[in-house]
Amino acid sequence: MTSTVATNLEGNGNLATKLREGTKKAHTMAENVGFVKCFLKGVVEKNSYRKLVANLYFVYSAIEEEMDRLQHHPIVSKFYFPQLNRKVSLEKDLYYYYGPNWREEVAPSAAAQAYVQRIHEIAATEPELLAAHSYTRYLGDLSGGQILKGIAQRAMNLESNGTAFYEFEDIADEKAFKNTYRQAMNELPVDEATADRIVEEANAAFGMNMKLFNELEGNLIKAIGVMLFNTLTRRRGRGSTEMATAE
Repeated sequence: MTSTVATNLEGNGNLATKLREGTKKAHTMAENVGFVKCFLKGVVEKNSYRKLVANLYFVYSAIEEEMDRLQHHPIVSKFYFPQLNRKVSLEKDLYYYYGPNWREEVAPSAAAQAYVQRIHEIAATEPELLAAHSYTRYLGDLSGGQILKGIAQRAMNLESNGTAFYEFEDIADEKAFKNTYRQAMNELPVDEATADRIVEEANAAFGMNMKLFNELEGNLIKAIGVMLFNTLTRRRGRGSTEMATAE
């Protein structure tokens, strides 16, 4: 497989563009999942969010375990950037949300288990497809991370803790790094057919992320319902008092 894929040593030349254009629809669909729409509007419920952090921990642990194992692979080595790693940052956040025994408190959901299984599967059979998962997660984190960090902090009244996931301490210039990353994608020694498979896998990765978000909607809807109920009952209480006073 590797010898066939690596026939074009000059690189595909436009894989980054293929990924951007080829995943636009999936990207839009992911942004329109209820959980994400609520998040972007500043509706973030802490219990749902910490479950997302836990699931992402298992996903990134799988990605980074395989990337580290394959760091000398002729293709994986080209997009192996340890400064992107999120596992340690997620561990900090899990400690904050679950306490010192967080490892006993968290477990991957059904969607997270399927996601992790897929990562290990392609790492064993078609390692070049890890490019799709690296691109989908890390470039997204770099692109919108600071915005999401601010939203999370405001919505959950956080200060300096709970959002380490969005902080890339080993990357001084995120814009410059994204250019370097895209160039690395363009220079991957893959042929056109493999580039198309990477785009296809990236779309599948968006689907896996959407399933993670969908799992959390029940908790979020319940929390929003409680907040709405409390707001309405407070208003109703004030209204009754006002009416009694007016009478």
